[in-house]
Amino acid sequence: MNADETAPEPANEKELSYAPGTPERDALLAKLAELKGKTFDIPLFIGGGEVRTGRTSPIVVPHDRGRRPGAWHRAGAAEVDAAIEAASKARADWARRPWQERAGVFRKAAELAAGPWRATLVAATMLGLSKSVQQAEADIAELADHYRFNPYYLGRLYAQQPPSAEGERNRLEYRPLEGFVLALTPFNFTSIAGNLPTAPAIMGNTVLWKPASAAVLPAYYLALLWKEAGLPDGVINMIPGPGGEVGARALESGEFAGLNFTGTTPVFNSTWTAIARNLHKYKIYPRVVGETGGKGFVFAHASCDPEALSAALIRGAYDYQGQKWSAATRAYVPRPLWERMRGPLAEKIDALKVGPPEDLSCFMNAVIDELSFDSVKAALERVKRSPAARILAGGGCDKTEGYYVRPTLIETSDPRSSTMQQELLGPVLTVYPYEEAGFAETLRLCDETSPYALTGALFASDEDAIALGSAALADAAGNFYVNDKPTGAAVNRQPFGGGRASGTDDKVGWPHHLLRWTMVRSVKRNLAPPRDHRYPFMA
Repeated sequence: MNADETAPEPANEKELSYAPGTPERDALLAKLAELKGKTFDIPLFIGGGEVRTGRTSPIVVPHDRGRRPGAWHRAGAAEVDAAIEAASKARADWARRPWQERAGVFRKAAELAAGPWRATLVAATMLGLSKSVQQAEADIAELADHYRFNPYYLGRLYAQQPPSAEGERNRLEYRPLEGFVLALTPFNFTSIAGNLPTAPAIMGNTVLWKPASAAVLPAYYLALLWKEAGLPDGVINMIPGPGGEVGARALESGEFAGLNFTGTTPVFNSTWTAIARNLHKYKIYPRVVGETGGKGFVFAHASCDPEALSAALIRGAYDYQGQKWSAATRAYVPRPLWERMRGPLAEKIDALKVGPPEDLSCFMNAVIDELSFDSVKAALERVKRSPAARILAGGGCDKTEGYYVRPTLIETSDPRSSTMQQELLGPVLTVYPYEEAGFAETLRLCDETSPYALTGALFASDEDAIALGSAALADAAGNFYVNDKPTGAAVNRQPFGGGRASGTDDKVGWPHHLLRWTMVRSVKRNLAPPRDHRYPFMA
C-alpha cells in the first residue's frame, strides 16, 4: 500500500434522539432490562486472556447504591508485571503491521460502536455511570468519532512526506515509542476511556490500561468491542485496580515509555513527579500527556441574549450532574441583567427532574459515588454558612437510594469565594453579579481567579465586547466558546484540551494528539552515492 493513500474525511456520528416511538428507544429499553438482569464477574484482560485474581470490588450503581450487580477483579503488582510482559511480546508484531491494517481495526470498532454495539454501550454507560440517555448517546457517538478520525489523521500524517532532491528518496516513518504506554482513564466518559488506550495503539504502541474503578462496567464492554473488531491479544491490557498499586508498579518498569492521562490535577502532578523520580530507569524520555482539572466559566456581557444565556447555564452546569471538567461552574453576569433573570432561572433549575437514568424523562441523575457525594455536600454546607453567598435553587443532598444532589444555583458577592475558585465535580453553579461598567475589570478577575484553563464561554452580541473578551481571556481556556455553553466539544471540530493546571493541551480529537505517541524516523536513500571524498573547492 502506498503511504499517501488516505480515506475520505469522515463525518461526525449523528446522535439518535430516543424519542418515543423510535426504534433506538425500544432497543435501548430492552438492552437496559437485559443488563439489569445480569450478574457480572469482570476479569482483567492480559495478553488476550481473562484473569481473575479473587481480589474483588463490587460494582455499585450510583443511582441505586443498594444494588450490587456483580464484581470486578483488582490487579496488583503481579498482574501489572504480567501485563508489561504481554505488551512487550505483542509490540513487535503490532508495530510491524502496515498502518492501514492497524487503522482498519479501529474503523471496524467505529462501525460496531455506531451500529450493533450501540445499545449495549449506551446502556452500560447509563447504568454504570448514571448518565441520562442523551449524555450517554453523545458519549458513544464521540467514541465512534475517535475511531473514525484517528485512522484518518494517521493517513494524513503519512501523506505529508518531505521532498526528495534529484538522486535521493526521503520519507518519514512513524514508529511506536520504545516500551509500553500507560493509559489512566476517568469515570466520567466512556469515549475518553475508549480513546486514551487506542490513540497510542493505532500508532503501533502496546498499552497498559487502568480504567477508573467506578467505570469498570462500560470498560468491560470496550474490551469486548476491541476484541470483536480484531485487536490482537496483548495490544491493550486492561488492569483495573488501586491507582497507588497499579500505576506505581507500571512507572517502576524500565519499559515505561508514555502516560496518557485524564483525571484530577493532584493525581497527575504526583504521577509526573514519580516519572521524574524514575527517569534514570527508562530507555527514552517518556511522553507525558494529561487532561486534568477545570473550573469552566460563563462570562456574560450586557448585550447578550438572556434566553440563550439561561439555556447555556443550565445545560453547561447540570448536564451529567456537572461531572465534567469542562462544566460551567462559575458565571459572571451584569447586575441589571442578573436581577431580571435570577428568579426565572432559579425556577427552571428547581423544576429539573432528577432520578434514575432508566427513567428517560429525567434531566439529571446521581453523582458517581459516595466520596463525590460527600465532597459536594460538604461544599454546600460551607456555602450555607457563608455570609457572602446564598443558595437560590437546589442545595439538597440525599443518598437514601442513590447519590443524589439537587442542581444548585448560588449567588455570591465574593468573586474569590471557594465555589468560584475550587474544582467541584457536581451540579453546582455560582454566579457573581458584576457592575455593568466594570466589564473589562471583571474580565481580568475571571482570568486571574482560577488556576485552571480548560473551558470558558463568552455571551455577547456586541462585536467590540466579543473582541475584548476573547483577547482578555486568551489564556483562561484551551476551549473557548462564543454564545455557547463551555461543554460538548466535538471531535475534529473543537479539538479538546487546556493549559495551566488543566493539562498539557495536546488537543484530543486532532492530529496533534497522535504525534505524541510516535517516534518519527527520517529515512534518506541515496540513489547515486559519491565515490570520491574530495570536494570541488579543493581543486
